Amino acid sequence: MRKQAKRNHRELTDEALELIAARFRMLAEPMRLRILHAIGEAEMSVTELVEATGAGQANVSKHLGLLLDAGLVARRKEGLMVYYRVSDATIFDLCEAVCSSLGEHLAARHDAVRRLAGR
Repeated sequence: MRKQAKRNHRELTDEALELIAARFRMLAEPMRLRILHAIGEAEMSVTELVEATGAGQANVSKHLGLLLDAGLVARRKEGLMVYYRVSDATIFDLCEAVCSSLGEHLAARHDAVRRLAGR
């Protein structure tokens, strides 16, 4: 039996729905998720993020700029270095909810395939 998710039903304006969609679009890019995952524990410089993600410096900088504009990350300058950190930790709650749901979905699919295969 599938459990029902608890949710607070509230009326949403068109503007609120657009803001919510914009947040999901911001998180819909794998490189931005890699960056957020990398700086989830501690702040990092662009150089450190390039190393951690395996992406180019221009690509990391572009995505950091978008994340900064969206209010998901903040930056701190120390001398010539700029360090980035997550400024809205609620994104990790959202990611955990998605990962948990995906895990349940994949487990159910795996069980269904095993039953089909007669195992």
